[in-house]
This record gives sequence, structure tokens and C-alpha cells, in this order.
Amino acid sequence: QVQLVESGGGLVQAGGSLRLSCAGSGATLSRFTMAWFRRAPGKEREFVATIRRSGGGTYYADSVKGRFTISRDNAKNTVYLQMNSLKPEDTALYACAADQGTGQYGDWGQGTQVTVSS
Repeated sequence: QVQLVESGGGLVQAGGSLRLSCAGSGATLSRFTMAWFRRAPGKEREFVATIRRSGGGTYYADSVKGRFTISRDNAKNTVYLQMNSLKPEDTALYACAADQGTGQYGDWGQGTQVTVSS
């Protein structure tokens, strides 16, 4: 079973940038479709971005399109989320997830907190 550990969260001012990392162990992440999700206080979990296992195609939520970029480093077995032009409404717990080919994200990390001040 794959283990996922996120890092890179923190406190940043509006307009700033952060890069989140999702390090995998126990399996090769390049074999999986990977995604980032977020959950803001009092809200439901929200899809942020995904990168496909085949071809590396990416897809983003409208709320982050043009500001966030998901990518992989297969040599480091890590998936990244580069977040630019951050807004206070981006404040949330960000978690990465893996789809091992079932069509569902069955493996999750614990998450990393991102707080954007105005």
C-alpha cells in the first residue's frame, strides 16, 4: 500500500506563493493518477488538481486554473502543487491522493495546512 506524506504548507500573504510536496513510499507514484484536494474550515472537501498516470495530462478546478500547477518528479517519487497568486479563499488543509486504477482515490495523505492572510 502506498504511503503519502505532504509538506510545504504554511502562512503566506495574499499574492504570495507556496509549493506543496507529496512524497510517496511503498509504491511508484508514476503508476497512479494523482490529485490534490483541499478542505476549508466548515466546508466540504474540494478537488483542486489532478495529473494522469498515462501521458501526464493535467486538469484543474476553475477556482485555481491559471494560478496552480500540478507536476511530478518520478525520480523523487513526488508530486508537487505550485501555488501562485494565493488568495485568502485558498486557505485550507491540502491533501494528496492516489488512484491506483480503480477510478477512486483510495490512498490519502494526512494533509498540510495552507493559510493565506489578507
